[in-house]
This record gives sequence, structure tokens and C-alpha cells, in this order.
Amino acid sequence: MRHRLPPGLAADAGGCAGPNVAGAMAVLDAALPVAPSIATYHHAEWDLGELVAAKAGGRVVVCIPARDEVRTIGAIVACIRARLLEGAGLVDEIVVVDDGSCDGTGPEALRQGAAVVQGPGLGKGEAMLAAKGRGDYIVYLDGDVENFAAHYVSGLLGPLLCGSGHVMVKGSYTRPLGEHPTGGGRVTELVAKPLISLLFPELGGVDQPLAGETALRADTLDQIELAGGYGVEMGLLIDVWQRWGTEAIAQVELGERRHRNRPLSELGPQAREVIGAALARAALG
Repeated sequence: MRHRLPPGLAADAGGCAGPNVAGAMAVLDAALPVAPSIATYHHAEWDLGELVAAKAGGRVVVCIPARDEVRTIGAIVACIRARLLEGAGLVDEIVVVDDGSCDGTGPEALRQGAAVVQGPGLGKGEAMLAAKGRGDYIVYLDGDVENFAAHYVSGLLGPLLCGSGHVMVKGSYTRPLGEHPTGGGRVTELVAKPLISLLFPELGGVDQPLAGETALRADTLDQIELAGGYGVEMGLLIDVWQRWGTEAIAQVELGERRHRNRPLSELGPQAREVIGAALARAALG
């Protein structure tokens, strides 16, 4: 399932290569379908006992790709270990992929009870592959979240364990920027969402397309190939939709998410990789 731009955007009125800028948005408004709703849940809809029962002996692995996140990684791992692994028995393993850290991220994660795998140092997408083959359900988390809580994991697992045929679950949340309650997620708002609205409008209902908080049925990784670097979330979302449709995707409201806001010098390369993953999956022309 691929989306092609309307013919009016392929060339200008004289047949020259390049987009017909005049009237382009009017063409898009008329041609693009309305985004279908994405199944949306709240993390409080399931209690831990219900999820453990629904797990039915399946193996749940939490995977945290991390580079230089010593300030936050310990608290995240400790919370999951105490509440969900040793406590409820919902999680079976915590894997931190130390992808070239220089600040002691790996040793700190190990002290708090995670299995630590050395990543290839090539980027986030490559690091995420470390979870392949380790369980039946994979919950990916970012390692820089400052207000992490156990419901990030249990909420993401809810639609997979208790839902109706979902393959992937994305986190949905508000993202503050500094002291402002909103404004975070600059690459999401300025790059990812506009790209999706133009090239993959069927995915317009996904609130946080670049969310690092993502849960998958593990066999999904046997059927699609993860994009490299920071394009991995965009690529994974599009790949799941193209193979299984919007019904396979769900999102869960997790509340507010605070993390380390990065400078523009770091966001530019990330945005480039997101754009590259989207364009590689779009049929243009």
C-alpha cells in the first residue's frame, strides 16, 4: 500500500521538472484522503494482574537503546525491575543497548539489574536490533526520560496483550519544552507530521509518530527491516501500515513526557534521517 502524490504536483504547467507550486496545496486538499482514526487507549485501562494473565506464558523484553544517558538510565531500569520484573512478573528481561556511551551508561544500567549489550555504534535503528529473538513481545523505551513511570511499559503492552490484532503500539503524550507545557518534539511537529500529512495521510491520526516508546509483537521484526539511525521510528510506522494497515496500529496515552531537549545542531541530522526514511518508502512521481 503506497501513496502517490497527485499528478498536479509532478510538474508545472509547462511540463518542466519540479513541483507546480501554485495551487499545490489546493490539489493536496482535494486529493488526499481523510486520515482514519487510530485505535487509542489510556494506560490506566489495564491492571497488572490482567496483563500478566493475558501474557499467558509469553516472554516480554524491554529494550532501551542508549548513548550517554547515565543521568536517567539507572532510575528507568530500577523502576522496571522493581515494579514489573520482580514485582508483577510482567517483564522477563530488561536489555540496555549501550551504543557507544562515554559516560558510564552501561555500568549504571548493569548495577540496576539490566542485561547490557554493546551496540554497534551505528545509530538507534541498528541498536534496536539487539532485542530480536529475545522474546515474544518487545517494548522499546528511550533512555533519557526524566519522569519515567512503570505505566509506560504496562500501557504499551495493553493493546498487544488484550487488544484485537494490533501489531504495534505507539506512545502518545504531551511534550513540554523547558518551562512551557507544550512545544517539545520539534522534529515531530516540524518534519515528521508534515511529511506524513503529504505522503502518508492515512497515518495522520498517529499523535507521536517518532515516539521511542513503542511495543511490538516480536515476530514483526522477522517480516520488516528496521531503518538505520533516527529514521527507525518513521520507517517502522510506515512499514507496519503498508504491510498490515491502520488496524494493526494502536496508540496509548501516557501523560506528560519530559526528557533532555537537544540543541538544533543535533536535531538537524535527526530530521534528515527521518526525511530519508519517509522518502525511501514513498512512491513519488
